Amino acid sequence: MKIAVSACLLGEKVRFDGGHKHDRFVTHELGRYASFVPFCPEAIAFGTPRPSVKLVNKDDNIVVISNKDDTDLTQKLLDKSYEEVHRIADENLGGIIFKSRSPSCGLGSTVAYLDNGFAGSKTDGVFASVCREKFPFLPMEEEGRLQDAWLRENFIMQLFAYDSLIKLKENKPSMKAVVDFHTRNKFLLQAKDEKLYRVLGNIVGNHENLPFEELFASYEQNFKVAIAQKSSIKRNRNVLEHMAGFFKNELSGVEKESLHEQIDDYAKKIVPIIVPLSTIKLYAKKYKTSYLLGQTFLEPYPKELALRSSLLSAK
Repeated sequence: MKIAVSACLLGEKVRFDGGHKHDRFVTHELGRYASFVPFCPEAIAFGTPRPSVKLVNKDDNIVVISNKDDTDLTQKLLDKSYEEVHRIADENLGGIIFKSRSPSCGLGSTVAYLDNGFAGSKTDGVFASVCREKFPFLPMEEEGRLQDAWLRENFIMQLFAYDSLIKLKENKPSMKAVVDFHTRNKFLLQAKDEKLYRVLGNIVGNHENLPFEELFASYEQNFKVAIAQKSSIKRNRNVLEHMAGFFKNELSGVEKESLHEQIDDYAKKIVPIIVPLSTIKLYAKKYKTSYLLGQTFLEPYPKELALRSSLLSAK
């Protein structure tokens, strides 16, 4: 998969002061499974090093102002942002990672100052705003928020789910392939959004006898919206309980009690979700429960990323 990434996060010295903000999770961990497309519209527009810029809210319009001499640089940065968006749009991207708080790349974290010099509300940087407009369903996050274990896990899950859908689409799927894809993602979708999961189920059911192209377009859009939702302890717990129900006739009373205790401990943030998941996976292998073993919820991304092993901060 290809991910567009703020160049400074990849270690490129493109920041206003000639430095970088190398992010080792992106390059060393995620880099094992993705290739990167760097971008930095500020460096293209103003060079490196360069005077810093800031966003200012003037009469409800966000403008880009030089911190050196108060020059209005809005149009120049906007022009280069559109150029960069068109460039990366040709790369068949699976996601974007932005530099937080940047006037060009912040994703909801950039301060828009008031005319009086005081800090105002936070907003998107110029380039990030253009990307939202151009790629409404593409997985996007900024490195600052990826420091939060729960947000990081949700974003990585979204990346790999999105990638799996794109690969399905590229293979020109049959109706059976779409049904199989939906079946594999059942519990992942339920953990994201129960309502959208049911919508997707109805689409696959095709009770309206839609042409396949129309059906798949609807499924694709709703799937992308669903996987962008954040999971929660409550929804994860419901999924875990549902999965545990597959063994109700095989487990002893002690085994059932132990498994439900693990699920309860997860809900109380005593243990990470990997604990009950590992037990469920063990029983699925032992009792050859192929339906569960095929569920992406058990392993929604490469286990080597180990994002669930210490995840106790879920909402």
